[in-house]
Amino acid sequence: MSRFGPRGPRWRHAASQPRSLGRKLADYGLAILLLGLLILVAARLDRFATRNEQGTAIVNDGDSITLGAERIRMRGIDAPEYQQTCRKNGADYACGKLARQSLIKLIANRPVSCSGWQRDRYGRLLGDCRAGDTDLNRAQVEAGWAVAYGDFETEEAGARAAKVGIWAGSFAEPQDGATAT
Repeated sequence: MSRFGPRGPRWRHAASQPRSLGRKLADYGLAILLLGLLILVAARLDRFATRNEQGTAIVNDGDSITLGAERIRMRGIDAPEYQQTCRKNGADYACGKLARQSLIKLIANRPVSCSGWQRDRYGRLLGDCRAGDTDLNRAQVEAGWAVAYGDFETEEAGARAAKVGIWAGSFAEPQDGATAT
C-alpha cells in the first residue's frame, strides 16, 4: 500500500509541548491589548458619525449659530467676529454686527438644519446649514459677509468683484489677522 492514500500523504505530527505559564500570560495580555485597541477604534469611529441638527437657530455671529444645545460653526466660511470693525470710505463700521444681521435675514425665521461630523478647536460642530432651500454657508459668502475658507471660492470672487459686504472696503481676515482690500 502506498503511503499516499485517497486523501493525500499521511503526516505524523509530534505532540506539542504544553505552553509555559509565562507564554500563556503573554498570549492573554496580547489578546486583552488587541481587544482594548478595537474598543478605542470603535469609540473613535462613533465620533465621526454625521450629526444632523435642526430647529430654531440662535445666531451668534456671521458664521456660527446654536440649535438647541448644539453650537455650530458654519463649515467652509469665515465671517467677521461680532465685535469686529472694518473700514469703508475712510471710516470704521461694525461689519461683525452686519454679518450677523445678514445671516438673520437669510434665515428669515425659518427652521434651520445643519449636518456635519467634525468639530473645531472650541468643540463646535462644523456644519453645512440650510434654511429651506437656502444654503446658508454659500449665501453668506455670496452676500459678501464671509470669506471662503476652503470652499466657495467662486462665490467669494463674485462678491469681491461686486464690492459687496466686507469687500466694499478693507478688513482684517480672522484666520491670519491680515488686512484685505
